[in-house]
Amino acid sequence: MAEAPDRDRLFPKLNDAQVARIAQRGERRSVRRNEVLWEVGAPRIDFYVILSGSIEIVQPLPGREESITVQGPREFTGDVDLIFGHPAVVGARAREDGEVLALRREALLAVVQTDPELSDLLLRTFLQRRAFLIAHGKGDAVLVGSRHSADTLRIREFLSRNGRPYTYLDVESDERVQDLLERFGVRPEDLPALIVRGKLLLRKPTNVEIAEHFGLSSAIEDGKVHDLVVVGAGPAGLAAAVYAASEGLDVLVLETHAPGGQAGTSSRIENYLGFPAGISGQLLAARAFTQANKFGAKFAIARSGAALGCEPKPYTIELEGGGAVKARTALIASGVRYRSSDIPGVERFEGTGVYHAATHLEAQLCGREEVAVVGGANSAGQAVVFLARTARHVHMLVRGSSLAESMSRYLIRCIEELPNVTVRTQTRIVALEGSGPCLERVRWRNDATGEEETRDIHHLFLMIGADPNTAWLGGCVALDDKGFVKTGNDLSAEDLAKARWPLARSPYPLETMLPGLFAAGDVRAGSVKRIASAVGEAAACIQLVHKALQE
Repeated sequence: MAEAPDRDRLFPKLNDAQVARIAQRGERRSVRRNEVLWEVGAPRIDFYVILSGSIEIVQPLPGREESITVQGPREFTGDVDLIFGHPAVVGARAREDGEVLALRREALLAVVQTDPELSDLLLRTFLQRRAFLIAHGKGDAVLVGSRHSADTLRIREFLSRNGRPYTYLDVESDERVQDLLERFGVRPEDLPALIVRGKLLLRKPTNVEIAEHFGLSSAIEDGKVHDLVVVGAGPAGLAAAVYAASEGLDVLVLETHAPGGQAGTSSRIENYLGFPAGISGQLLAARAFTQANKFGAKFAIARSGAALGCEPKPYTIELEGGGAVKARTALIASGVRYRSSDIPGVERFEGTGVYHAATHLEAQLCGREEVAVVGGANSAGQAVVFLARTARHVHMLVRGSSLAESMSRYLIRCIEELPNVTVRTQTRIVALEGSGPCLERVRWRNDATGEEETRDIHHLFLMIGADPNTAWLGGCVALDDKGFVKTGNDLSAEDLAKARWPLARSPYPLETMLPGLFAAGDVRAGSVKRIASAVGEAAACIQLVHKALQE
């Protein structure tokens, strides 16, 4: 799988004291040569410490399997799926007779919750192993698609942001594709196609279908009433899950796309406390997601809230695609959604030249080409800095007269020092052109001079702000004039009268006009639109959740 020093980093050896502490929660048992310890896709697997002999880790491929690595004495198996409770992305068998120390997932969670040294070692190693599998495309899925397909990009983003290792084969450039298409009987109209565990074929799958096949939405239990249901797994939702689960609450988090929300698409966050060198949004989200799972929080991915029941507790949240969950208390952390653009014909090129995120995936599509970024806030600035590393030239189009109106000074300085970036103020896009499904040209106009310019640009990034994601609330809570959720002192007497507020006390600071229903993060009226603020609000909210549960 990896050579030293990667070998030492991905497969550290436990010392005698560490093995002894793990043994207190595990079971010693013998294994025989070629014994299957778990299959690819197994819903629940054990954690193994190898005492003698060796274990081979294998990857499924269409029609065959491939060895990833062989692990020896004092090494341990597994990656983050052990913590998440997701089906295994790789398989394992004993390569020779030997002895192992086996722990069930529940016992492993107890170790990482109570033993700081082992917790640090195991979680760090699990995260590094998953990152390695993703980087090298070693997993239980093969995606066949086209770089010119919006659905292909959607599926790649969904798999990547949810930490699912997969192999991508492009029909235009990969010579292995034809044999694979013939073997599975895939027609051009079936693309993109996802082959799961070398056997199952999904034709043009939705995100909901993908989540179901990979066990990402299995946490929903019919009829169960949770202590807390969190709608949205952005920074606020993830923080709420960590604090609530660590304090013993039964927590379920619903998320439409992937942990991290829009913050998870940020190429680099430079001003978050404790990360002086910066951190990518996806890495920050992955760490928080792992942390929440460590404490027992449950997540349902691609199962977003479709409607909120206004009736008294327990609250009912209806789900997109059917079904519902019930909660004694709930947290609205659904954040914001990308603002639609007024550029004529922009919908035609969504996903095939027009993007709302600048991650490594989009950067790969751009190559050494000219690109354009629309927007003047921090998200646009981060995208410009990130894309400038690989793009031949980046045009930054800003409607305002200067970046100082809406962007942090540290980002402005970074952009000013980039030789391959041109900032065009008082400029807006007036036309997008392309003879097929892909973007080919962009025309913009300077509002001060009236001058127009057309350039051969195939990749346009729209970072023009966002609107609150509150349509699903259906009038059950009070919203301000921009659609954000009102809480605490922002609620008027009329709001409370409309809701027939039933308690002698006033609403708590983060509470809506319905008792036990809270809001935090970007979706809340008056919130500071920063990751640190969202995390802080969520932490404070959990203390209020405890009080509400006691009422």
